Amino acid sequence: MRPEVETFVADGPLPGRDASEDGIDQRDRQLAAISRPVTSGEAAALATCFGPDDCYGVAWTLVHPIETAPSPVPQWKAAGPEAGDWAEVLRAR
Repeated sequence: MRPEVETFVADGPLPGRDASEDGIDQRDRQLAAISRPVTSGEAAALATCFGPDDCYGVAWTLVHPIETAPSPVPQWKAAGPEAGDWAEVLRAR
């Protein structure tokens, strides 16, 4: 797994709407640093990082690299317990 993906995953699920603006911006910058496409393993790891809500749109940004994985493995199965509706978004797309 590439270092930028490891860094993002190590910081855990995306924060909720009550997070600081700096914290949300940091997670957005971390996502921007991940070049596409991602590997299937990276996509599965990223799928565990959805938080309790859309994190001011950052959750949508997280969907995009996951969708670039080459494997037909359904990434929504890897989604963590916080994923909620985001697992359904991945399944449907």
